[in-house]
Amino acid sequence: QVQLLESGGGLVQVGDSVRLSCAASGRFFNFGSYAVGWFRQGPGKEREFVASISWNGGWTDNADSVKGRFIISRDIPEHTAYLQIDSLKPEDTAVYYCAANRKNLRYPGRRSEEYEVWGQGTAVTVSS
Repeated sequence: QVQLLESGGGLVQVGDSVRLSCAASGRFFNFGSYAVGWFRQGPGKEREFVASISWNGGWTDNADSVKGRFIISRDIPEHTAYLQIDSLKPEDTAVYYCAANRKNLRYPGRRSEEYEVWGQGTAVTVSS
């Protein structure tokens, strides 16, 4: 069974940068067999798609609201995916979740239903 563990969240200031990590583990687990997505849920809001990356890192997608500030990447040998967030804004305050998807490895989508494994989330609070 695959397990995902996010880290890197915390209290940050407007304009700061932060890099979130998503470490994957599990017996007989092959990280390269999964596409990865990042989602977030702000206070009182629905969970929303942020970014996704294909199984080999060759294709990425970002929500329009975060383009230019959020960069998703992955290190397959290290079984870790990352979300770099620059120029943080108060509206970026949320719990950020990573998720793994074996159904659409090349062009992972934006729907949370596509993702079968989820982490517990890491909270990012942006203070002004």
